[in-house]
Order: sequence, then C-alpha cells, then structure tokens
Amino acid sequence: MTAPTQLTPFGKPMLKHWLFDPEYKNLNHGSFGAHPIPVKDAQRAFIDLADVRPDPYIRRDHAKYLDDARGAVAKILNANRDECVFVKNATTGVATVLYNLAFQPGEALIYFQPVYGAVEKGVVSLQEHTSLQTRKVSFQFPISEDELEHRFREVIRQTREEGLKVRASVFDIIVSNPGVRFPFERITAICREEGILSVIDGAHGVGNIHLDMERLQPDFLVSNCHKWLYTPRSCAVLYTPKRNQNLLRTTLPTSWGFIPSPTSPETMASVLADPNAPVTKTPYETLFEFVATSDDSAYLCVPAALKFRAEVCGGEDAIIAYIQRIANEGADAVAAALGTDVMQEPDLKPGQESRMRQCAMTTVRFPIAVDIAGKETGSFGYTPAVVLSEEEAPRASNWIQSKLMDDHNTFVPVFCHGSWLWTRLSGQVYLEKSDFEDLGGVLRGLCERVAKKEFLS
Repeated sequence: MTAPTQLTPFGKPMLKHWLFDPEYKNLNHGSFGAHPIPVKDAQRAFIDLADVRPDPYIRRDHAKYLDDARGAVAKILNANRDECVFVKNATTGVATVLYNLAFQPGEALIYFQPVYGAVEKGVVSLQEHTSLQTRKVSFQFPISEDELEHRFREVIRQTREEGLKVRASVFDIIVSNPGVRFPFERITAICREEGILSVIDGAHGVGNIHLDMERLQPDFLVSNCHKWLYTPRSCAVLYTPKRNQNLLRTTLPTSWGFIPSPTSPETMASVLADPNAPVTKTPYETLFEFVATSDDSAYLCVPAALKFRAEVCGGEDAIIAYIQRIANEGADAVAAALGTDVMQEPDLKPGQESRMRQCAMTTVRFPIAVDIAGKETGSFGYTPAVVLSEEEAPRASNWIQSKLMDDHNTFVPVFCHGSWLWTRLSGQVYLEKSDFEDLGGVLRGLCERVAKKEFLS
C-alpha cells in the first residue's frame, strides 16, 4: 500500500498523486469527486481481504474497520462516533431520513427551489405513497440571506394557515446548481426556533467547508465523503444526534438491522449477529452496519483519505483555504475572459465578502441570455452576446458541454438559471489559476460559436 508522508505543493505538483489521464483536465471535481492513488490502494487492500477470506471479513472484520472509519469522520465533524454512520450517497441519506419520518395526514415538508433534482424526485415519489404534503420556498439566485429567510418564514406561516403542521425542512449546505454556499446555519437556527426538523443535504459539505455538529446542532445531516474528502465512490456520512436516533428504524433497502415497532410481527435474528457477544453498539449503529450484501469498501477508506489530506496536503485548514481561494480566483478569471460576473449576493457593500462564494464551487455567468417571458435580460449592466429562446438554451448548453469533453479534454457544467446561462467551477488542490484562465479562453470561443448558432447545425 502506498503511504506518502511528504507534503506536496498545491497545483500541478499534486497531480502525481491522482489517477487522471494526463491529457484530461479535471475541472468538475464537484460532480463525482476523485480520490488519490494511496486511497485507491487502501480500497484495493480491503477488497482483497474480502476476496481471500469472505466470511471472516464480512462477518467480523468489516465491522471493526467500519468503526475506525466512523470514528475518523466523526472527529472532523466534531461529533460522537455513535452519531455517525455511512450510506452510499447524500441522495440515499436524505431519502432514508424522509422515509423514516413516516409523515402523517396533516403534516408537511418544506424544501427550497432550486433543489438537487434527485432529492426532489424522491420527495415526489414519497408523496405518491404516503400522506406527505410539500411546500416550496421558490426563489432564484442571486438573493440576499435576509430575503431568503423572509421567504422561508412566509412559507412556514402560509403552510400553518392551511392547517398543516410543518414537520421538517430539507435544504442544502452548498447548492449544486448554481454552485453557491447556502445559509444553512441560519436556516437550521430558524428550524430549531420553529420546532421543525432540519434535514440537511450536505452533498458538498465535508472536505469543502468546515463543519461542526456541536455548534450547528442539526436534526439530520448527510454529506458525501467521495466528493470533497477524497474517498472512493460511494461513501457518505449520515449524522443523527442521539435525540433523534429513535426516529430511524430502517435502512433503504430494509436489512438485518431493522428495528420493528412493538406491534410488528417477530422476525428472525440477524445471521451476522453473535448472540453471545456483549452489546456494545446502539440500535442506530447496528441498523446501518450491514445493509444487504454490497461493496462497502469505500466507507473503510476514510482513515486513508484523512491520512493523505494530513500528510500530503497539510491538513484540513490548508486544503479548505486553498480550494476555496482557487475556486474564486478561477471564477474571476473566467468572468474576465467572458466579460461577465461571478454569482454573489446582490446587496454586498464595498469591501464586504460574499458568503455565497465561501466554498470551493463558484458560478460564472455566460454572455448568453435566455428569452423567458416576463424576464428582463438587459438589467445586469451589459448586453448579452446572444439571446436564445427557451427551446434553444438546453441545446446550446449540451452542445457546449459536448465540445468541452470531445474537443478540449475537460468539462464544466453549463446550465440555465433565471434568464442566463451559467457555468459552475470547482476548485481543487491539483488545480491552478492558469487552468481556469485557459478555460476562460475556451469558453469565450464556444460562446462566440453559440452566437453564430453553430449548435443548431
């Protein structure tokens, strides 16, 4: 197993630890994450253990390694180990929590639009099978935190005036598209004040920004480790404080750790449990310890990922400071190349820092407007290079993304938000400002080709 112990400078020197094709520039770390070679080696070692001694590994050893990994991730979240378990990804974690909340008639869930698409589809699916009712806090970025809070409180008030109980709210730590930091601390505090369960989708949380469960005190939080913490896919931590663990009685799918209600029929004991062993774990921990037969080796790689981050990168503070700085420097460079701006709060005072940009993902406007009924495209201080119809916009976005992959060996998401096309950038330890300056030139050329309507040919 590779075990590097020497600090490596951020930027291009860091690439030697990663698996990328030398011809490919990975500017989209935020979508699927990536892990370095030493972590790959650690995962391969766990897979080999499972292959050479399947029963001893799966029945006994895996749980011990899992405990080590849960303890490691709990430490950087400032949480207790028995409050942290693993699930496959943030989507699974949110779905698991919402399913377990077993919404009753007259109970509602509030979520924010824009929302991660898979989470919204999961909410709609849950509505089809339960009594759940939902209400949205609708808005578009950029928006001030004060206005966002006002809209949230208004939806709470209106929902209660309908005679519904607001049981829970789902919201992000960092929104996926557009890639901006969400005021999750503020919304969590409002949920606590209003007696609403906070279900936080932190897909882009751990490894991207500092998180402190003791200070934040959410009701539930799930965060992908494979996006920003450098574990292999698929690995996410689900944090549930002790006060709420009784609400979670099943995994998805239901497996051996299922906690039946007192009135449920008796089921057989777990085939993996030793009836003579002392009970050392909570039902919550046992619930998520073995969820059907699957490859959970990514979970076990958290210690290896944290070792790499400490010994090669210099630790959490150094990583987070660099990836946030390079994401913002890169955004400024791309915006300069396009002659546009970076998404941030509309009410910033001179010299005031944007909180929306205090993360490793940034969002830059294209000089391409979208003709949406009732929207003003000329209200941002400059004239767009081209105005597309609502039908043309997704075709242009897909065309740009295809050209980036096929002709330029890179990728960044391109999407419509409000009346404009935007792109999302991801900062990472193996990137430099020059990478984004190069991207800016490429995007400028592609925008010029969109203005000529080449994407329609």
